[in-house]
Amino acid sequence: MTDAAMTWWFESGHAADLVLAVIAGEYALLVTRFGWSPRRAALRLLPGALMLLGLRAALVGAAWPWVALPLAASLPVHLLDLMGRGPGDARRPARPVRSS
Repeated sequence: MTDAAMTWWFESGHAADLVLAVIAGEYALLVTRFGWSPRRAALRLLPGALMLLGLRAALVGAAWPWVALPLAASLPVHLLDLMGRGPGDARRPARPVRSS
């Protein structure tokens, strides 16, 4: 892509739109293929999607409240996700860690 095309791609907000579409596809996969509940998948992905909406607003030159609102909303949604996670959701090492 040329420099002008990349400039247009970001200034129009389409770069953020593409990532939002990928997140929507990820949501569909988590629910349909991996058996996640729609609520669990939404809580896991929504904070990132909200931050992307804030980025998109900034890229297209929206007024500051349209940038700040989704960014601020991402924190409570993230905290709801963390509160809803059980002990099985903790990250585990891929293989046992050897102690020397």
